[in-house]
Amino acid sequence: MTRLKELRKKRGYTQIKMQILTGIDQSDYSKLETGKRYYTYDQLRRIALALDTSMDYLAGLTDEPKPYPRAQGRS
Repeated sequence: MTRLKELRKKRGYTQIKMQILTGIDQSDYSKLETGKRYYTYDQLRRIALALDTSMDYLAGLTDEPKPYPRAQGRS
């Protein structure tokens, strides 16, 4: 969950800003950052898009924070 907080702070976002960008309630988002709650696939996808990173990076499967090229017409 450290990566999530680091990326959010690097972009200058507050948890409230993340709530606005992702639709995830701020208290739930806080629990995701601290590891008190697990991501759903949909939450992980929305967070990755908001933070311009990959789901793999947030899940700890890669050390590359740069997102993969996205398919045309998808966001």
